Amino acid sequence: MSRQQAEEFAVERVGLTLAGSDRAAADGVGEGPPVVLVHGLTATRRYVVHGSSLLARRGHRLVSYDARGHGESDPAPAQGPGYVYPELAADLAAVIEARVETGRPVLAGHSMGSQTIAAHALEHADRVAGIVIVGPVVVGEVPDTGALGSWDRLADGLEQGGVEGFLAAYDRDLDPDWRETLLRITRERLGLHRHPEAVARALREVPRSLPFEGLEELERLELPALVVASHDAADPGHPYAVAREWAERMPDARLISEEEGESPLAWQGGRLSQEIAAFCSGPAVQARL
Repeated sequence: MSRQQAEEFAVERVGLTLAGSDRAAADGVGEGPPVVLVHGLTATRRYVVHGSSLLARRGHRLVSYDARGHGESDPAPAQGPGYVYPELAADLAAVIEARVETGRPVLAGHSMGSQTIAAHALEHADRVAGIVIVGPVVVGEVPDTGALGSWDRLADGLEQGGVEGFLAAYDRDLDPDWRETLLRITRERLGLHRHPEAVARALREVPRSLPFEGLEELERLELPALVVASHDAADPGHPYAVAREWAERMPDARLISEEEGESPLAWQGGRLSQEIAAFCSGPAVQARL
């Protein structure tokens, strides 16, 4: 693999294939721990660091994959648990086993991906060097009926009207200052899915699943953690207060965010990559490699 190329891979697990890419460190020399990227609901593997190659230039091997039903990965089987956090975490474990041959990786994920990471780390903390939690939304209990209804409307919109149907359902009460940016980003990422019907199913099932029971479970995550929050004006779907509580619950966590009024740090691939690289080089992570 050259500095400009990523190796495509496929991981088989229980009747489906997970598609991913593996970017070597610049010049093939990896001085930092491998970083596994886990994206959010309706996104693809591109939408964690948004295509930034900074981590590879800093000496990290970068492994990313499309979650089941997303991007180029297969849908979940029609019969079975589908899109629930135990299955998502098992998919992550399969990718780590297949692509990280030695050492402990750092796991970095956004939204659904961050919660998948938490579910995995709660069972396998000894196999992880550190975790980067970007925009968590789960508070340890299933959302109320109103919130679930919002997810169902998005699923209906995608099923009945494709990308534009989803956007029509999504375009409710968006902050005017961020509306055009949010719609553009959402339109771009929804166009990358081979199986939009699977994404619609995931929109119904993921919010009804829990990665853990109660936020107090996070107190068991005794490993280095970086929590990335977004202010609510631009990104109300990932509340700042939830990220702050995650950081307060985890024993060795640090909370960071952009300044008020700035574009969310979660949207800034290069800057987010810088924060991940700095986290990886810190003594707490280095001690676990």
